[in-house]
Amino acid sequence: MRIEQTLVLIKPDAIERSLVGRVITHFEQRGLKLLGLKMLVASKELAKSHYGDFVERYTVKLGAEKANSIMDEMVGFLTSGPIIAMVVEGIGAVAVVRKIVGSTYPSEAAAGTIRGDFAHVSQDYANAKGITVKNLVHASGSPEEAEIEVKLWFAESELIQYDSVHDRHVL
Repeated sequence: MRIEQTLVLIKPDAIERSLVGRVITHFEQRGLKLLGLKMLVASKELAKSHYGDFVERYTVKLGAEKANSIMDEMVGFLTSGPIIAMVVEGIGAVAVVRKIVGSTYPSEAAAGTIRGDFAHVSQDYANAKGITVKNLVHASGSPEEAEIEVKLWFAESELIQYDSVHDRHVL
């Protein structure tokens, strides 16, 4: 395990529900260090860049029309209101954050995770209603993805390095 940085986006549904403090607390309580934090409304261009090659990766599985439709829904949701982008750092941070966040689909997320405690919508329900699964947060899926996403959302000058009490106990 190594010290990693990873991206977390607190999505519009979490902000609208006033869950920001509770979401951030999950990461801080685990000893992850917050290096960067900003509130913004993402542009469509930024959201499309964030989701990258989604359409290419899923065209074979879903078909081009469906993959493009899902991409449009995800971009539309991410740009529908303010979000909070943050970079957290810690030992194995990508995996730790994914564990804290819970399964992509809230109905499958374990209790004690952000999605398990604050959401419950299933993929089947969202598909039947033709809506995006509102799952409160985004978390990078791999160290490689995290490296790309952190650079997409933050300039190096926006990340602040400092010592925390956790550093003394784990480094």
